[in-house]
Amino acid sequence: MKNKIILAFIAALFLTGCTDLSDDILDGLPLEKFPENEAQIAAIPIPAYQALQPFLDGAGWWFAQEITGDEICAPTRGEHWDDGGKWRALHTHTWDNNTEAVNTMWSHFYDGTFEANSAIDLLNTFEESEDLLIVKAKLKAMRTFYYWQLIDNYGDVPFVMTQENVPLHPEKVKRADIFAAIVKDLEDNLQYFSAAGRATSVTKGMAFTLLAKLYLNAEVYTGTAQWAKAEAYCDSVIALGYSLESNPLGPFVTANESSPENIFTIPYDENDFTGNNLHMRTLHYNSDQTFNMIVGPWNGFAAIEDFYNTFDADDKRKKAFLVGQQYAADGTKIIDGELEELLILNPHIPSLLMGDEATQEEKLMSGARIVKFEVADGAKDNLSNDFPLFRYADVLLMKAEAMIRQGKNGDEFVNKIRARAGLSNFSNTTLPQLLEERGRELFWEGHRRQDLIRYGKFGNQWWEKPASSKDRETFPIPQWAIDANPNLG
Repeated sequence: MKNKIILAFIAALFLTGCTDLSDDILDGLPLEKFPENEAQIAAIPIPAYQALQPFLDGAGWWFAQEITGDEICAPTRGEHWDDGGKWRALHTHTWDNNTEAVNTMWSHFYDGTFEANSAIDLLNTFEESEDLLIVKAKLKAMRTFYYWQLIDNYGDVPFVMTQENVPLHPEKVKRADIFAAIVKDLEDNLQYFSAAGRATSVTKGMAFTLLAKLYLNAEVYTGTAQWAKAEAYCDSVIALGYSLESNPLGPFVTANESSPENIFTIPYDENDFTGNNLHMRTLHYNSDQTFNMIVGPWNGFAAIEDFYNTFDADDKRKKAFLVGQQYAADGTKIIDGELEELLILNPHIPSLLMGDEATQEEKLMSGARIVKFEVADGAKDNLSNDFPLFRYADVLLMKAEAMIRQGKNGDEFVNKIRARAGLSNFSNTTLPQLLEERGRELFWEGHRRQDLIRYGKFGNQWWEKPASSKDRETFPIPQWAIDANPNLG
């Protein structure tokens, strides 16, 4: 069993001896630094990390980043997957400030900033020490991460660096000003982060990658491009010694907590830290037979056919899709339980809203399904695969992009990714080529919306989605938040 956050939390609450938790998943405060009756101090940072848990499901983050893009869709399949049109609203860019994902992201991101601020405020009441400074620095990095999500998704938002004496109705702060403040805060604390450490905690790799992301998108956030700084922080990550897995699907296996490629992850566990249930949303009802699952999947999300077709036949990453005749674990052909016909998944999806005009076969079997994250034999409704928020392959592609945007040649770095996928090298890689390669490498990982915005493509027309206006590049502040704080209107 992996050492998950929930287990560390329980241990921190109930330990009465002096135990060194400095190497724990949360890099919490060492207990021997405090009186025995203050052992609970070790648990102070935990909620700031736990706020990541719902990112793939309840927080709406994954849906807002992937379903709004040109790779993944959530088609209505007859009487299934309509859900009041909330998936179509994301796909067609017709959401409003009552759309579910718009509502839930806001509250969960602010949960993260609140927990980080509260922990820092509490730690400020203790006598300062080197260990205390390290833990506070990591909490500040987590706060930067959540504020990055807020300005990326919502633009101008309320911004506080402490929970003490917060105004009842805080006003919005300009996106560019928040960008400057969180970048400075993170850079000022780089000295406290170690090069080594688990991907489930803040390390130099996590901090450098977060800064590279911020600077790569600086033009979107502030109006001023900062490609050279983005490249420099990519170089800082590269110098730390991360490496690519030999298999492009290696970072996503069930036991991926030691992957040399994953930099910062959400440490999911099928029992103790649930939330990685994307396989349930995409697999066909009868795909349980393929993986000897103890539950039945929900037959929903699929790859948009045009995106699926961007993969060459010999691209090793194409193994992340299920298409064609499906087989049970014993090698026998699976029969669709409703149609009593062979289960043959077709990449073609006739429409986003498959109503009476669609055949039952189209409703049930259309769309390539995604198994980028390994579905272990006997899988439950939640997987134990950790979810990489930051991954080394992304850093290499960011390095290539930052170089190309400065008039340099980024072939060396993009071709590392292509070579691993079994593909020929690019020569004089262009930005359109790089955007396509980012799609093939990073799909299903929550990057696409941000990438399309940075490339000026988010408003383009694509399958079942009309052209949309620039105001769609951020989400509106939820109506319930405006009702509670008129300064947000």
